[in-house]
Amino acid sequence: MSDDKRFYLTTPIYYVNDVPHIGHAYTTLACDVMARYKRARGYEVFFATGTDEHGQKVEKAAHAKGETPLELADRVVKRFQALWEKLNISNTDFIRTSQERHKQAVQKMFRTIEAKGDIYLGEYEDWYCTPCETFWTETNLLDGNCPDCGRPTDKLKEESYFFRMSKYQEQMLAHIEANPDFIQPKTRRNEILSFLREGLRDLSISRTTFSWGIPVPDNEKHVIYVWFDALTNYISTLGYPNDSDGNFNKFWPCDVHVIGKDILRFHTVYWPTFLLAAGIPLPKKVFAHGWWTVEGQKMSKSLANVVEPNMLIDKYGVDAIRYFLLREVPFGLDGDFSHSALVHRINSDLANDLGNLVSRSTAMLSKYFKGELTTPGEATDIDKVLQDKFIRQIGVVDEQMEALAFNKALQSIWELVRAANKYIDDSAPWTLAKDDNQRERLGTVMYNLLEAIRLISLLVTPFMPETGAKICTILGIDPKDQQLDKHDTWGLLQPGTMVEKAAPLFPRIET
Repeated sequence: MSDDKRFYLTTPIYYVNDVPHIGHAYTTLACDVMARYKRARGYEVFFATGTDEHGQKVEKAAHAKGETPLELADRVVKRFQALWEKLNISNTDFIRTSQERHKQAVQKMFRTIEAKGDIYLGEYEDWYCTPCETFWTETNLLDGNCPDCGRPTDKLKEESYFFRMSKYQEQMLAHIEANPDFIQPKTRRNEILSFLREGLRDLSISRTTFSWGIPVPDNEKHVIYVWFDALTNYISTLGYPNDSDGNFNKFWPCDVHVIGKDILRFHTVYWPTFLLAAGIPLPKKVFAHGWWTVEGQKMSKSLANVVEPNMLIDKYGVDAIRYFLLREVPFGLDGDFSHSALVHRINSDLANDLGNLVSRSTAMLSKYFKGELTTPGEATDIDKVLQDKFIRQIGVVDEQMEALAFNKALQSIWELVRAANKYIDDSAPWTLAKDDNQRERLGTVMYNLLEAIRLISLLVTPFMPETGAKICTILGIDPKDQQLDKHDTWGLLQPGTMVEKAAPLFPRIET
């Protein structure tokens, strides 16, 4: 397979001690849709996710429960793995920072950068927030408290290894200015440029106050600190440094790291400077999406408004949740979650528009032709308008997917759903069915409708895999044989195919 038909994308690795919420699901789902879309376009895809398992918080939580940190991680990592299975996530790998393969990669990175003279031993003193695992300068604090979580901080002084991040300031500025797509959306790019222009400090990358982490090579008193450890997952998952199965050479540099905007700086300043120091190419793109609020309020445990994805899937179905999260908000902006908005989307877009189209069309084919597709006659003007719209719109969806504009891609697909519903109203099959002389015309209308549904099913499959497969099965075609890059042209449904009368795809929800 040629290099231009390979695609590597990642979620951040999630903190193992967190309870998975809608924000985790959103990032992972966006990556899954992109991975499925690229596979459908004939790409060889590597899609990585995983968990960040080291640090003081995990160590403290484990000791409080009478467990080792690894025992705690082994137990709670299942929450993420089970949710990804339930959400129908098709990741290639699940990396855990407690794995030996990851430890080897981190220590190799450390040694490589140290050998270059870019890591040195010094002393660190600043205000430390244990819950956030972050040091702050005096000026960063708000009334002596952590500016992120508002909790008290402690003055800490300890021996630490430092990474010469300041050395790479100009190189990073030059890279971002020369590669306008490196940080997206554009507002995030501007944020990082202004941060870099303020000047970079060297970065503390080890700790001696706890032991749950990867030891510094040749100085086991120190463990390698959170970001140097965690970010290296993007290459350890590919097999760096041994690369026994060739994935690192095949898939690096990464096509896109998808992240939440709260970890933008770590991915667009820390990680690229580590890579520059190690002599490894930089990722092609970092895309930072927005946050979800709930009914207009920030999600927080104290407000008891954290949206739990398992509950949503149980109540509304996996494909409805997948559709809603990527349809409701432009990817990159903040979004607000509400049950009423979700129910509205299910009833209007899924039940009325898509569900109705499939059930009306298959019911008419069943009634007029006993479910068998006939050979279409010559296309009239109304047929050509429908066909041209599909041919044009498939290219539009492709461009929108390239830009990670998921909600725009879904809008474009729904324009096709509505066009097919309008075609039913305009061509009035029920009127044609009353006139025997219009039998061929009726067969043509039914063929065009079912062919439109086939193409819609291919386009919705990355977003709603179960629904896409269900529609293919109704159409009498094997979902496994339907590949966008081979089957995205009009007219591939074979006359003589038996189509079943569909039950409603999405039953309406009564509020």
